[in-house]
Amino acid sequence: MLTFTALGPFRAWIGPDPLDLGGQRQRAVLARLLVAGGRAVPVGTLIDELWPAGPPAQALSTIQGYVSRLRRALEPARAPREEAAVLVSAPPGYALRARPDQVDSWRFEALVRTEGTAEQVWAALDTALALWRGPALAEFGELLWAATEAARLEELRLTAVERRAAAGLALGRATALVPDLEAHAAACPLREEPWRLLALALYRTGRQGDALAALRRARALWRDELGLDLTAGLQRLEADILAQRLDAPAPQGPATPYPPRAPREGAHPLRVLVADDQALVRTGLRVMLAAEPGLEFAGEAADGEHAIAAVRETRPDVVLLDIQMPHLDGLAAARRILADPDPPKVIMMTTFGSDENLYAALRAGVSGFVLKTSPPEQLVAAVHAASAGDALIDPAVTTRLIAGFAGRADPGSPPALAGLPDSRLDVLKLVARGLTNQQIAQTLSLPEPEVAGAVRALLEHLGLFERAQLVVAAYESGLVTPGTAAPR
Repeated sequence: MLTFTALGPFRAWIGPDPLDLGGQRQRAVLARLLVAGGRAVPVGTLIDELWPAGPPAQALSTIQGYVSRLRRALEPARAPREEAAVLVSAPPGYALRARPDQVDSWRFEALVRTEGTAEQVWAALDTALALWRGPALAEFGELLWAATEAARLEELRLTAVERRAAAGLALGRATALVPDLEAHAAACPLREEPWRLLALALYRTGRQGDALAALRRARALWRDELGLDLTAGLQRLEADILAQRLDAPAPQGPATPYPPRAPREGAHPLRVLVADDQALVRTGLRVMLAAEPGLEFAGEAADGEHAIAAVRETRPDVVLLDIQMPHLDGLAAARRILADPDPPKVIMMTTFGSDENLYAALRAGVSGFVLKTSPPEQLVAAVHAASAGDALIDPAVTTRLIAGFAGRADPGSPPALAGLPDSRLDVLKLVARGLTNQQIAQTLSLPEPEVAGAVRALLEHLGLFERAQLVVAAYESGLVTPGTAAPR
């Protein structure tokens, strides 16, 4: 059987035998199609992502040659004129056709979403974690799409570790779990769940003092790194340990990230307009939107002027707007769109982009930005987040782009944050790290409506109108400094 492994060295296999996939760039074509999860990847996207510094003159024929050689490697018994069944043509590009059990990362993701009894969850996640043989897609780490997918898979892996541990605690396996949880908390000190699980495991093995010491370590780290105290949830756990109130098994860990989002019952689909100067990108996004329940393709534009006209004509809910376009660039177009009465939400798209333009886009009040190399579920999440008045901004990218500009004098920057209570400042710090309201609610153990109210109050206090502007306000005021890791 043909199989693929991406959770470690990238390989394709027939039975126990590895296949010769050719050189690095040819292998990257197959890896990119695997990351797409069976969806078609336009040829133009492949070209842009394989040669981010600029494609060669013969890039199209080179891609076609890579695909031809990969097809021969993946289907050695296929007759010369027989249609390919694995690496298939799927206008406007190519797609990888495989079952979930043929791709380790696809199988891993399905196992991580397992629900059921503690025993079932434990068994599924034990199997899922055993699939990892090293960092995902590490050999393509210099390519932005691979780094983005690797970070997503790593987040799922951390969640799997935590859900498995929560199931193990429910099954009475605290003693065996303590060493792994000590290592997990040390590796991910800014995540809440490792400290919760470690303290519970220590308490259940009769080590009450060590459990309290673990929470003290977490408090010291968070104060040093984030300027935050323990979450309300961890503080309650600390009080319960002191009072010895933890007799019943703790609930299992948090739900897996990226849950499928059902369409809003009784609501109209979100209408999305796509503005990009590359026809293949527009086509790919149109296909993606058409296949997503709850979303509707509202129209398209090839430059900034056309985007403004299309927005005024079609009145979409959300605009996906390329930041670099001819005639009138996306940044200028975004400013004019947002200046209209009752404007739509605007999400900037970039392949890599100018840091200064991205920074200016945040200041203009766009609802975040996404990379064109983001997986479809990330783009869909961005649309839903923007429509709900939230924002989707990659914390790592935000920190990097703000780092170049934080501290520059700007007479138009918001007023000082003096007078705001610590609870409100905690919310602002987490907004500045790119977290959504739901993630902030989980981090601070608050109801999500309370977080939404705090964000609205911050916007009113600072005289701002879009959430993304809070990111800039936090950096420019010195409340948050570049380079600090985001809490998870």
